[in-house]
Amino acid sequence: MRGCAADPVMRHVKQMARYPFITILVLLALPLGNAQAQFDHEHKAWTALLQRHVLLVDGGKASRVRYAGFQQDRAELKRYLDALSGVTQNEFDGWDKARQMSFLINAYNAHAVEKILTRYPDIRSIWDFGKLFGNPFKDRFFRLLGREAHLDWIEHETLRKPGAYDEPRVHYAVNCASIGCPMLREEAYVAVRLDAQLEEQARRFLSDRSRNRFRAGRLEVSKIFDWFREDWTSDYRGLAGSTEPLRSREEYFSRYAALLADEPGARKLIEERKAPLHFLEYDWALNDAKR
Repeated sequence: MRGCAADPVMRHVKQMARYPFITILVLLALPLGNAQAQFDHEHKAWTALLQRHVLLVDGGKASRVRYAGFQQDRAELKRYLDALSGVTQNEFDGWDKARQMSFLINAYNAHAVEKILTRYPDIRSIWDFGKLFGNPFKDRFFRLLGREAHLDWIEHETLRKPGAYDEPRVHYAVNCASIGCPMLREEAYVAVRLDAQLEEQARRFLSDRSRNRFRAGRLEVSKIFDWFREDWTSDYRGLAGSTEPLRSREEYFSRYAALLADEPGARKLIEERKAPLHFLEYDWALNDAKR
């Protein structure tokens, strides 16, 4: 049987040998098509790592990261990072916004993990890399879309660039390896479910009483709502079905009053946008599962 199957193959090889010019054109055409087909928009390799090394805590409202496990699987992580680095700017520009955002968020999170691993276990905070020299968010320690890149470039210069995506829920998705940061999700972000994933992340974070809560007559929320105030007022429409853009953070919180407070009176204050805001200190301690 193998002899019969081989005969047509050999005939095809001999035919190609007669026309070397055509053969060269065919071979030259293969790499471009293959490169485009090779990238996995499901980000399965990243999901596999996250499912092994992200530990959900507090009923799924937060997570911790098994950096020791990531360290053991560092070769696998680097293969995924290499796949991200292989994507060209032209290829990226041809994707829809959901694919672009998923790619950028996953790239940020995976590179943040890799950054921690360069010093793990002798690291207590991502700021151990320094703020003036060796700033972890401004270090150009990886390549992305054909350029030397850093974490701030992904988040602030690309994802948050005015007019690019105008999606403040990205703050619930990118993870800076810190306790105060919204949780590292236990799966990769993917275009077909991106909106649902971002909304689940929002609900998880807002219902986490250690980082957002009503107490002593005021709404105490994460510092990210102070640092990035403009992101919640820049033509963002919030929940699906909303037709008018949000005008304030208070208006945004009013839609999640049931998550932010337990008592009916407190919820009413939030819904009516009368609860004064107070911003909690940010916990920059490493989000290590060993803590």
